[in-house]
Amino acid sequence: MTYIFGHRNLSDLLEYRATAMPDKTFVIFDDMAGQVTPLTYAAFEEQTNRVAHLLRALGIQRGDRINLHLPNCLEFLYIWFGAAKLGAVIMPSNIASPATELEYLVGHSESRLIFVKETHREVAEEVKARCSCVERILLCGGSSASDFPQLADLMAGQPSTRPRVPIEPTDEAAILYTSGTTARPKGVVVTHANYLYAGETVAKAIALRPDDRHFVVLPLFHGNAQYYSTLSTLVTGASMALMARFSASQFFDQCIRYECTVTSLFAAPIRMLLAQQRTQAHRNNRLRVVLFAQNITEAQLAEWHERFGAPLLQLWGMTETMGPPLMNPFAQERRNLSMGLPAMGYQVSLVDESGAPTPLGGIGQIVVRGEPGLTLMKGYFKNPQATAETIRKDWLWSGDNARQDEEGYFYFVDRAKDMIKRSGENVAASEVESVILQHPKVFDCAVIGLPDVLRDEKIMACVVLHKGAQTTPEEIIAWCRQRLASFRVPEIVEFREELPRTSVGKIQKHLLRREAMEKYAPQPP
Repeated sequence: MTYIFGHRNLSDLLEYRATAMPDKTFVIFDDMAGQVTPLTYAAFEEQTNRVAHLLRALGIQRGDRINLHLPNCLEFLYIWFGAAKLGAVIMPSNIASPATELEYLVGHSESRLIFVKETHREVAEEVKARCSCVERILLCGGSSASDFPQLADLMAGQPSTRPRVPIEPTDEAAILYTSGTTARPKGVVVTHANYLYAGETVAKAIALRPDDRHFVVLPLFHGNAQYYSTLSTLVTGASMALMARFSASQFFDQCIRYECTVTSLFAAPIRMLLAQQRTQAHRNNRLRVVLFAQNITEAQLAEWHERFGAPLLQLWGMTETMGPPLMNPFAQERRNLSMGLPAMGYQVSLVDESGAPTPLGGIGQIVVRGEPGLTLMKGYFKNPQATAETIRKDWLWSGDNARQDEEGYFYFVDRAKDMIKRSGENVAASEVESVILQHPKVFDCAVIGLPDVLRDEKIMACVVLHKGAQTTPEEIIAWCRQRLASFRVPEIVEFREELPRTSVGKIQKHLLRREAMEKYAPQPP
């Protein structure tokens, strides 16, 4: 097989940067508690080498999976690239996930190690007790008196030279779990070549240069921060300022302090930033492009540019597509109410349910052509059926519906997979429904998404109780909070005698949504 990147992998790319520009800053980490840590390419390379040797000493081999249950931190980056040097596979998870959710991800991925901060140690312990595949828990920072080994202590005695392990571009490097239409998340298998392709696509699309600096506020467990920010930085030899978390009140002060030129956001953080108090100082930022996904209004676009002067560029992509197949042009007309045009290296089309192209202006599902393991995901981990349903004859069926105008710009319409977008996270309605249906007083339920001014969509549950049963919305919400990550918990619970259904028994969610919109939809300012 001829690879589009020759035989490069993540380890080769990092080693090249550390050799070619050893003293160049790669990452500046701000823990937002008073400590700022800058690292050069050479220093970062040494740390990842130590992690690689440590993983090998712990018995981790090529193809083994490890769980990173971590917030944004330097340890996340060390372990990610350290594992890549051995051909091991990271499985990042959302730190908001409770033990029941993390248990499935760890068990399904067969992760042998869990890396965690002290603040989430109890969740990791609970998962380890339930998952026989987990051998050890390692702490990344915390009390030195802890019974668990500290990553920093274990790294200290390891060699700083790179372990030599043969790694092919199509070897697996990560499994990124994403919500699907079923009750269980699906694991997107990401290869070394996938990561390189994503980074190259974004870097070339926005003309990223070595003197650019990414401002990274989105979580590292998410594909956006990995693909669009970290990898585009690495393939270009640029730098990035990594924040421990997103803070609307500190965003522009931090961005200005670290002289950042590029950042990536979702619509929800954009609305949160617009809700902050106005200050002229925020226009002193050096941002030359702000990538964003998900729709914001024309009025919000205008206010953003008027207040911050930071050029926005809307795009569309999925964890499964690696880079963004649709982007507004960097050097041509941007229509930021649209998702843009097909990006270089991608072929995008709109089709009906049979796969036939839709007429211009018509609504169809977005499909993306590529090569699995190179320009598209390798597949879903241990799920050949879902893989076959999503990738058909080299076309990836996205489940998102859109339309295209006469100039070729794509406009998002809706989600064919009944997905709810909340603060940049995908929430499958079926995931929430499956939890509510486990409540002993619940007979039936349907979950829908409603527009939310700040967080894209709010979650509403329409619940039918067993005859004679009584409960409250607060009890249902508390039930969900104990079993779901916070961003999946419904804000609204309504009780009904029955749910509207078709003649074949399918719940007519569009009727529920229409009724709820009249009652709960935000009113225009």
